[in-house]
Amino acid sequence: MLMSNQPLTEIPLEDMITSVQEGDHITQNYLLKCYQPFIAKCVSEVCKHYIDPKTDDEFSIGLNAFNEAIMTYCPEKGSSFLSFSKLVIKRKVIDYIRYVQKTPVALSLDESYDEEQMENPIEVLAVREFYREEQNSRYLKEEIVDFKEKLHSYKLSLIQLTDVSPKHKDARETAISVARILYNDTELRAYVQKKKKLPLKDLANKVNVSKKTLERNRKFILAIFIILEENYTYLKEYLKGVG
Repeated sequence: MLMSNQPLTEIPLEDMITSVQEGDHITQNYLLKCYQPFIAKCVSEVCKHYIDPKTDDEFSIGLNAFNEAIMTYCPEKGSSFLSFSKLVIKRKVIDYIRYVQKTPVALSLDESYDEEQMENPIEVLAVREFYREEQNSRYLKEEIVDFKEKLHSYKLSLIQLTDVSPKHKDARETAISVARILYNDTELRAYVQKKKKLPLKDLANKVNVSKKTLERNRKFILAIFIILEENYTYLKEYLKGVG
């Protein structure tokens, strides 16, 4: 934390950021107010018109992005804070524009230009890595929300799955294999989609697993079937480590 008797105007920016990350709300509010012109400029470069901090929604998106940049900035990754926050702001605003318009739009952000303004190529890597991780996290959360809804349609829940998932690696791998066979068989897949349950008798004839074992792992197999059916990119990655 910063010394209380030290004027904020005399403190290096990155020292203030460290203090904010340690819980200094006074300095946080100071930075959010002081850098509003910087935020508005970054946002306007994306929107290609003047941004009014008092009325434009895009400015609010930029302000939140700047605050997020403060809280997640890591100088060890090689990027200056202003370069880092600039790109985070622009990409957040682009995401917002795409969301509002519901259709892909041409990027107003000229990444090659922004990269030239950065102090070194490591900054580019640092920002891209942060953005990739942040985006992946957001998309995974979205998939999980949708997955919960699909589970509900099968009268299943994530809580149930934690209780019924096979405990042994071999059993999990077998159940996943069964789910893949189930999904790849046109008739069996149609049955599950319509009935929301396993065709135990017909499935037992397709796999080298007893009907009793299929019944015991029924909920887990259905959950894997849903992931395969909905083509969840990030949940499918999770499946690679389930075995």
